[in-house]
Amino acid sequence: MNTAVPAAPPPRTRRILVWGALVAVALAVAAGAWAWWAERAAPTGLLQINGRIEGDQIAVAPKAAGRIAELLVREGDEVKAGQLLARLTDEAVDARQAQALAGAAAQRAQALALETSAALLQSEAAVQLASAKAGLAAARADLGRTQAAALQEERDLERMRDLAARGFVGPQAVERSELTLRSAREQQAAAQAAVARAEQALRDAELGPQRVRARLAEASSMRAQATAAEARVREAATQIADLTVSAPLTARVSNRYANAGEVIAAGTPIFGLTDLANVYLKGYVPEPMIGRIRLGQAAQIWTDAWPEAPFEARVGYIAARAQFTPKEVQTRDERTKLVYEVRLYPLADPGGKLLPGQPADGMIRHDETAAWQRPRH
Repeated sequence: MNTAVPAAPPPRTRRILVWGALVAVALAVAAGAWAWWAERAAPTGLLQINGRIEGDQIAVAPKAAGRIAELLVREGDEVKAGQLLARLTDEAVDARQAQALAGAAAQRAQALALETSAALLQSEAAVQLASAKAGLAAARADLGRTQAAALQEERDLERMRDLAARGFVGPQAVERSELTLRSAREQQAAAQAAVARAEQALRDAELGPQRVRARLAEASSMRAQATAAEARVREAATQIADLTVSAPLTARVSNRYANAGEVIAAGTPIFGLTDLANVYLKGYVPEPMIGRIRLGQAAQIWTDAWPEAPFEARVGYIAARAQFTPKEVQTRDERTKLVYEVRLYPLADPGGKLLPGQPADGMIRHDETAAWQRPRH
């Protein structure tokens, strides 16, 4: 009796069967891994994320254009708030500052000279007024004397003419009397002119206070110009200050974007700083788990440097859109391709224990009754 031997399947069919078996095994393993991970993670009420410590990035730049004269820090240096980081130069700004300083000094000197002149003029005006009043009084007294002398000479001439008419004196006596009268009248006219000059001098002296006020007004105007010049000096000083770059806060220099000798425009970053006081753990949550995460949820940050001292934190940021898994991230579920960025912020200042770039693990408690656990590796 002949026994029939089953025919072997064709090679193509064998390959399909082998690949199908492999795919089925892979799916079973993946499904088992997902069930195992979900069984471990879900009941605890905790969600573990992996990532690294990062900090807010701050770009520091000068307010004015110029040539970089000096860079005072390097990458990796820690800087304090207000610390000088770089210094730029600009010859035009330096020239404007020198010009402003010289102009302010000259106008201050002119204002001081005018104020001193006004004070001296005020003193002189008082003396001139007193002298003018005395001179006028003397001139009026002299005029009165000459008027009296001229009047007396007129009387003497009349008497002399009467005596000459009666033959008691000769014509020479009358001529001498007339000459004396003419001289007295000339003296009277001179005295009147002196009084006029004294009155003019008094009026001129009385204008002294007005001259003082005018001089003081000139001094005030010059002082105002000096104030404006000082404002230009401050403006130039501000422009000089704009050529320096200082740290706005305590941070670490993470990047340098320019070198000494380069000419840069205003606002061009020179350094990148990382704020050490506002660090956070940046990690990624698989798309199936994102529905359990809420802002403000309690969390912990664990680091290899401080394995027994987790940092209390909170969920401070959840990305609004999913992204494909970044290449540097090793997710626990390799089948998940879409993840959401999540940031955990420490509740207290870590005091320099959390450093940017440091790898760390985060535990997010989405169930308030869950007990904290160490991250699983």
